Amino acid sequence: MAYVENRIAHDADSHLMELTDCLDAFLDPKYRAAYDDLPKLKAWPRDGKLVQHANKLHDDPEFRAGSDENILLRKNYEALGSFRKSDRPRALDLLGFSSQLIFTTWCLGNFGIDDSNPELAYATARAHNRMMADFCSVDRRFLGTGYVPLSDFDRAIKTAREAIALGCKALLIPSKPPKTHSPSHIAFEPLWAVAQEAGLPIVFHVGGEEKLNSAYFNNGLPRVKDFHGGEENFTSVSYMPIAYSVMTTLAALIFDGVLDRFPKLKFGAIELGASWLPGWMRNMDSAAHAFIKNEERLQRLSARPSEIVRRQVRVTPYPHEDTGWIIANSGEEVCLFSSDFPHVEGGRNPLKRFDDSLAGTGTRAVERFYGDNFTDLMGEGLAADLRRPKSAAAA
Repeated sequence: MAYVENRIAHDADSHLMELTDCLDAFLDPKYRAAYDDLPKLKAWPRDGKLVQHANKLHDDPEFRAGSDENILLRKNYEALGSFRKSDRPRALDLLGFSSQLIFTTWCLGNFGIDDSNPELAYATARAHNRMMADFCSVDRRFLGTGYVPLSDFDRAIKTAREAIALGCKALLIPSKPPKTHSPSHIAFEPLWAVAQEAGLPIVFHVGGEEKLNSAYFNNGLPRVKDFHGGEENFTSVSYMPIAYSVMTTLAALIFDGVLDRFPKLKFGAIELGASWLPGWMRNMDSAAHAFIKNEERLQRLSARPSEIVRRQVRVTPYPHEDTGWIIANSGEEVCLFSSDFPHVEGGRNPLKRFDDSLAGTGTRAVERFYGDNFTDLMGEGLAADLRRPKSAAAA
């Protein structure tokens, strides 16, 4: 019995839990020494306990025998299909999602080198995209994301074209801007054109945003542990600014007319929450109203910013947020279901948590949340026969 039955649910956020040698087969050898010298590679060596433990666990017949019944209970490297592509189709069968948009874990943020070492950054991005395409090649329901750094105009466009040729179904860009130019810079017009022509979305994901100023951690008290038990991930304070970068970047793209010039291009904000969404939409409308007399770019907009958002931007709420309230105050076109499988943050019963928050929401809005808004986001990246599978649609 699958977790999701008798309904259509597309998963807008799932992950690989790559082992530390995941890029080795896909990285141009001439960059291997520089890659090996990155702090993350030194902290988590290829032959370390992480790799040994994960492989030993999934080689154990007794452990594997419990994979089906624990599909939503086991998290991270313990989860079925978390890093072995041969196991992932079975995991998706058990989950019952019609498709999964898949993101990296190991490579989130591209090792922090987009601005400091662009040549290596594009090499690791291309290696990531090859690795992702290889993992997703085992099942048409897996929709891989290809990462495109924005620090160099020409390399960004070349990397995007290569990612699409590899079979990636969405282009992932950082939500924070490069040091020297805006994501809305006109030199990126060919990038948006490539994505629109392919019918694929541009997506943002947590990990590519501006981080909390570290001064906030120095409050004179013991360092707060996160829900992983460490100090490097989300806490209540570091959670607060995760959407700031994507709000500003999307506002720049809208105000500078990018979404109007590419009206068929969709943008997705994934695992960045959505409680900010209604106020942000209203804030942009307010800004446009206040500055329209002095800014020709605002005068040229095809609609109010909030209407452009409903037309072209899609966002995933966290399961702990009040999704019903968000939809009621932003529009039923915008929000998407996501599981965050196999990450701990997704919880052990995301469907129930979303259903509870959607109580009282109209049937059509609920259908759009679980399925139709995702198919709209993905465009040509989602095969026609996967959009409304007959078995689920019939039920």
